[in-house]
Amino acid sequence: MDIQFIKCHGSGNDFILIDELTHGYTFTEKEREDLSILLCDRKDGIGSDGILFVMDSDKAEARMRMFNSDGTEAEMCGNGLRCVARHVLEKEGKTHIAVETEKAVLAVSQVEEIFPGIDTFSVAIEPVSFDPASLPVHVDADPASKITIPGLPEHLTFTPLSVPNPHIVSIVEDINQEELAQVGKKANQLPEVFPNGVNVSFMKLLEKNKVFVQTYERGVGLTNACGTAMSASSLVSTIHGSNETGEPIVVINKGGLVNCVVEKEKESFSIQLRGNATNVYEAVVQLDWNTRTFHVENRKDFTEEQRKYDKLEAYAASQIGGDS
Repeated sequence: MDIQFIKCHGSGNDFILIDELTHGYTFTEKEREDLSILLCDRKDGIGSDGILFVMDSDKAEARMRMFNSDGTEAEMCGNGLRCVARHVLEKEGKTHIAVETEKAVLAVSQVEEIFPGIDTFSVAIEPVSFDPASLPVHVDADPASKITIPGLPEHLTFTPLSVPNPHIVSIVEDINQEELAQVGKKANQLPEVFPNGVNVSFMKLLEKNKVFVQTYERGVGLTNACGTAMSASSLVSTIHGSNETGEPIVVINKGGLVNCVVEKEKESFSIQLRGNATNVYEAVVQLDWNTRTFHVENRKDFTEEQRKYDKLEAYAASQIGGDS
């Protein structure tokens, strides 16, 4: 079977995008899982954090499903949604569309550049909830509070929330990647606390409306960036930090940067996630389902796009200095 794909990324969070709308592919649920495990493998596969399947929808211009590199499906993926948004916007010749995700139909659009030369796309991150049942997380705590979590280090406090996938965010003085990896792994080995697993983020407040976030992503591990985690962290920074709602919050990550705008209406929150959707290359994977083997051909690189993004990445790195 020949499968055309685009290798793309949002803030260095990289994906294999497969357009079922254009090419008429049909996959079983088992095939989606198998494709993700096979193709996302960074040693023997193409290598990515996940696969974005662009599908037909009777509610919007397209539907997105995102499968992590371990074959599990995510409820939502903000960085991936930007890549899907760009792909469908270009195909439709529009500047505003809607994309169906598991939990909601979300507005997406092309907006003003967040960095010179970087085409920028805005996606709505919602629904947002601090209700423990929405993650779910089994802890006795007030919503939107900072808490210690049984089984995790007592010197760390976390704010649990869903956006709509499950997150816990800890505000720290400095981000230690080794500790984050350990805490993230441990949190996902606590089914009595997090029955569906959880994404774990450490956030450092850099200055007013600027933060540095790194995430242990459920189903992936440490990642350069996680769109919903950056969105969740931005929201937490307006509650337990000095950042403001209604104003862009610059979120620096290992893969670059995004802007998040936290909006509050009465007691409800929503978040606008704005950032790149960079195409790295397009190609065809020739796959033998029987032997689970493949090879890639007809690769076309988008060198100029990546060159422009390298400048953004260098700027982001300059903002975090010696953080590990």
